[in-house]
Order: sequence, then structure tokens, then C-alpha cells
Amino acid sequence: MKTVNVVCAVITDEAKVFATQRGYGEYKDWWEFPGGKVEDGETPEQALIREIKEELTAEIEVDKYLMDVEYDYRDFHLSMKCYICHVKNGSLKLLEHEAARWLDIEHIMDVDWLPADKVIAEKLK
Repeated sequence: MKTVNVVCAVITDEAKVFATQRGYGEYKDWWEFPGGKVEDGETPEQALIREIKEELTAEIEVDKYLMDVEYDYRDFHLSMKCYICHVKNGSLKLLEHEAARWLDIEHIMDVDWLPADKVIAEKLK
């Protein structure tokens, strides 16, 4: 099974986290923490900063490592490094996602998380 290495940002603002809804592909309409694939030569933190800039136009600062998630989807194995981050410059604008929400811990399970992202949401809860 092919392994896909990705990073995700748990972007925080006070007591809330930023969730995005996928607008394309097989997993359209599912919710996730934003991020993407790590390119050759990048550290996970560099990939995360690049991905958030490309997808959401904002510059983030990576505050700390949160966890790794290993998850087998039907067609691939996902290896995801997750980091707590905050917006350093700019504002979050959706370029690839169809919706976004700021969720407090009490309501973090109110969206249909992708299975790997659900693991993160449950840890945060």
C-alpha cells in the first residue's frame, strides 16, 4: 500500500480550532484540519507553512508538535504529523475548501471529520 506523508495545522485562536471542509475529490464534504503533502527537501514545519499559505493565504507560526496519526484508507496509508499553530500574518481565506468553522472544544465533534482527523479532534477534546 502506498504511503502518503502529510502535515496538518491545528490552528488555534483563544479556545477555538480552525476546521475546513473539503471541496473536491473522493472525500468532498468531509472536515479536516488544513495542511497537505510534504515535498522533497522540506521539513514538516516548512511544508505546513507553505501549504497554509497556498490554501488559506495566511502566514502561520508553528507553535509545537501535537501528535502523529497513522491511518489506513482504502487506497493508501496516511502518515500525518500534526502541529499546534496560530496565524502570524494575514487572515484565513478559503481557496480550496468549500467551508470553514472555528470550533470550541465543546463542539469539536459537531462536524463529520475525515477518519484520520477525527483521531486529532478526539485527542483535543
